[in-house]
Amino acid sequence: MRIAYFTNYYPAVSHTFIRREIRAIEALGVTVFRYALRPDQDMIDVDDKSEEKRTRYILDSRVEIVRCLIVMLFTRPMALCRTVQQAVKMGAHSDRGILRHFIYVAEAAVLANWCRRDAIQLVHAHFGTNPAAIAMFAWQLSGIPYSFTAHGPEEFEKAPLLSLDVKLQNSAFAVCVSSFGRSQFMRYSRTDQWPRAVVVHCGVDSAFLEGFTPPPSTPRLVCVGRISAEKGQILLVAAARRLRDAGIVCEIVLAGDGPMRADVEDAIRRTGLQDAIRITGWVSGKQVKAEIEAARALVLPSFAENMPVVIMEAMALGRPVISTYVAGIPELIQPGKTGWLVPAGDDAALAEAMREALEIPPERLGTMGEAGRRHMIEHHDALKEAAKLKNLFEEYLSNSSVIRPA
Repeated sequence: MRIAYFTNYYPAVSHTFIRREIRAIEALGVTVFRYALRPDQDMIDVDDKSEEKRTRYILDSRVEIVRCLIVMLFTRPMALCRTVQQAVKMGAHSDRGILRHFIYVAEAAVLANWCRRDAIQLVHAHFGTNPAAIAMFAWQLSGIPYSFTAHGPEEFEKAPLLSLDVKLQNSAFAVCVSSFGRSQFMRYSRTDQWPRAVVVHCGVDSAFLEGFTPPPSTPRLVCVGRISAEKGQILLVAAARRLRDAGIVCEIVLAGDGPMRADVEDAIRRTGLQDAIRITGWVSGKQVKAEIEAARALVLPSFAENMPVVIMEAMALGRPVISTYVAGIPELIQPGKTGWLVPAGDDAALAEAMREALEIPPERLGTMGEAGRRHMIEHHDALKEAAKLKNLFEEYLSNSSVIRPA
């Protein structure tokens, strides 16, 4: 079986779950080709750099884009015409406009050409935004079917603008990484399309599942992720201030970087917490693992999510998690058993959960961590989840009544 994976950026600092999925699929005997629009400029991980060498990038050559468009114009003019019409229809009611969708058609011409040349049987796109649109246009141009994984929250917040229902209707299937994600497909599509939306969890690999170190007694918490509005790190600063004012000493590590770093740094300065909160900047997968293992618990005060992979990583490493009642997060965390859930936006409740995580005995933390590990092994093993995805590919490709472009 020859499958192509396609996304905006690959490999990317914040998308290690895609790399894990590809490698797990390959371990099951599937031949995987890697296509992307562009590489991530912030790559520091050795594994990501290795993946970059195996990936072809559509935006590497404008000449290639023009050439593939000309090939489509002369070899499949009617298909190109229908694809342009679809692009106009989708672009007219999107927030990205018709011109942007014309660009997607041009990019799809390259993707379609590469897939035909490499004898690809199905394209799997990650994210229901422009990667899914380009994969769908490539299907219209080539007849090669596509599927896609929607991660959220953007796909669900902008579902009508992104024509998520159209992408689902024309796909082989759409993967949801949580039951919450599937509910959003159900919300925005016709009931007869619901069976196309299937749950396949993101997973963690042996690097996180093998071995276990008990939580330390050190009063340290870690927050891992892109420093951005939806992750809520500003609220974490407010909660840390409450702890300091209550006389509770702790260290908080923010592992990551992002567009709101300057705002978070300013909040840290204004509250006088420079000695208590440290921002690492982008770190490799090994460094993420080390930072989680050095902490008593992971804290992720998100305002918008689907199902954060970093929560899975922390639980696999035996660390309880403090997070919010948002989207698919409650599908991961059992309050009192594997962590704490607090209302999003409530810094007082967040501070109280952090206080408990800092003050309860390490033995109790270890019991919570072990319960989380068992849940990850059972429900979020990357190889087990990849097997589910492989079965979906096989079932679709063995079905003679596959969807064909009009």
